Amino acid sequence: MPGSPVHGTRLDILSWLKDPAAHFPRQRRVDPVEHGVHVGLVAAKLGVPRRVARTHLDLLARLGLLRATRIRRRTYYRRDEVRIAEVARMFEKGWQARAHLPE
Repeated sequence: MPGSPVHGTRLDILSWLKDPAAHFPRQRRVDPVEHGVHVGLVAAKLGVPRRVARTHLDLLARLGLLRATRIRRRTYYRRDEVRIAEVARMFEKGWQARAHLPE
């Protein structure tokens, strides 16, 4: 389901942003680890128009999984590792609770 937060494309983006230097070409004037990657690079890697990539990135940012930073005329996206860890813990607790339910 493309509208789902866990859509495969968004999982790919989160994975790539975990190590942006390994997955994206070098950017002028901006450190991808510190500031993130701009939408144009994500769009090129996905092979989609910028507006499509921006939709995926904006959804992940609204969920709190990415942080957006505006530098000059571009918006750069990077992972919010603290929030991702919180979400992972919530899912882990939920799965553990379900595992203990009687069938």
